[in-house]
Amino acid sequence: MAPGAAPAARLALLALLGTLLPGPGGARTSVYPSKAIIPRGGSQRVNCSISCDQKATFGLETELTKKEVDRGNNWKVFELSDVQEDISLLCYSNCHSEQTVASVNLTVYWFPEHVELAPLPLWQPVGEELNLSCQVSGGAPRDHLSVVLLRGEEELGRQPLGKGEPAEVRFTVQPRREDHGTSFSCRWELDLRSQGLELFQNTSAPRKLQTYVLPSTDPHLEAPPVVEVGSRWPVKCMLDGLFPASDAEVYLVLGDQKLESNITYSGDSVLAKAWMEENEEGTHSLKCSVSLGEEARWTRGNVTIYSFPVPTLTLSPPEVSEWTTVTVECVTRDGALVKLNGVSAEPPGPRAQMKLNVSADDHGNNFSCSAALEIAGQVVHKNQTRELHVLYGPRLDQRDCLGNWTWQEGSEQTLKCEARGNPIPKLNCSRKGDGASLPIGDLRPVKREVAGTYLCRATSTRGKVTREVVLNVLSGQNILDIVIPVVAVILILGALGTAGYIYNYQRKIQKYELQKARKAQEEAALKLNAQSTPP
Repeated sequence: MAPGAAPAARLALLALLGTLLPGPGGARTSVYPSKAIIPRGGSQRVNCSISCDQKATFGLETELTKKEVDRGNNWKVFELSDVQEDISLLCYSNCHSEQTVASVNLTVYWFPEHVELAPLPLWQPVGEELNLSCQVSGGAPRDHLSVVLLRGEEELGRQPLGKGEPAEVRFTVQPRREDHGTSFSCRWELDLRSQGLELFQNTSAPRKLQTYVLPSTDPHLEAPPVVEVGSRWPVKCMLDGLFPASDAEVYLVLGDQKLESNITYSGDSVLAKAWMEENEEGTHSLKCSVSLGEEARWTRGNVTIYSFPVPTLTLSPPEVSEWTTVTVECVTRDGALVKLNGVSAEPPGPRAQMKLNVSADDHGNNFSCSAALEIAGQVVHKNQTRELHVLYGPRLDQRDCLGNWTWQEGSEQTLKCEARGNPIPKLNCSRKGDGASLPIGDLRPVKREVAGTYLCRATSTRGKVTREVVLNVLSGQNILDIVIPVVAVILILGALGTAGYIYNYQRKIQKYELQKARKAQEEAALKLNAQSTPP
């Protein structure tokens, strides 16, 4: 038998005998209270009494610290102190040399020393089961202790506290989107209301849960497949279906260089924009990564950086006199093809050329050259344009300056007369006889005195041309002199037209009647022949 077991066994045996075998004459030992619940370390008074018709000895057998605080002829009150654990005590008595006993059961209660919710994962996927653990140290009696899992103030589950130190109680929950940022905690409850006391409880420090949703789809990456060295070009990366999108992190990386991105959030979507500039030719990897919680999604692509200068377009010589031959040539880098406007017969290649004999009409013409280069399956183009300058003498003809102008006196008019040539010629118009200048290009009222014949001279370093310009000014009388003959002519022409119409109409009637008469004669002849011919 283990040490210390003998006293306990003895007490149990005495208690059993005391309840089954009353003393002589019916003497009995009794105790009050027969059971009690007290806080750990507390004290309890126990009244032991005996029914005996003679003087008897009785007492309280216990290992606890006891003190007799009151007595009578057949009773004693003992005070027990510093009770640390559940215990059974025996009141014993001797009457007529026979011993009887009565037991008292003391239950000790004490609160748990510590309650804690085990750490939560940093991020929890929505919809996946989450195991939560509540740890409780100490506390008794255990059969009155339970553990409650709380979401905020909402009770999610309740379990009795098992054995072990610390005791661990597990719960399983399935977090929702709305649980993001919600606090979870554990609460122990010591319910002693059935023992005449109350409900005691305490709650652990809360832990905040972060839930997230990261779709299984990869981000959508938008970037040009080929770009030119030194150019800036936009890149976009977007992903929908995130929660909470504002906590998502987006990275855009070109090669081994992280790009500075502008990130915007809208609902459950995230969009990252960046500008990229690369000065090294070649194919570079481009990666977009979106991470949320403990997961990440990414998309990769390639960007080819190329160098392709504009083609070289030359006019030789760039400025020529008319009726001179000009050579137009376009050259580009190896591997590219050029096309020179006006040249279609030559096979495609990095060089194209043509020759032409220029005239004044070719002045100001633009010659363009287009170069094409295939890079990573994409065709890029570069263009160059040059303007031809043809030197030619002054031109002053009908399209440049009308030879006859008729204006109404008092009206506002502008004389439009412009000479052509390269270099641009100077133009001067003076009236024959008195040398008066004719204002060109000015809007002004017309006076009778400006009428006359003018000589316009266009001069440049490449020659001189002249042209006569007649300016007529009409007064009120002049208009009648012109209008009356014009009206008369119109009336005469109208009368002639009417007479001609009537004449032609009559001729058509006569022709029709003649044809009709001839047709009747022919029918009569045919009929006569038919009658004279025997059957």
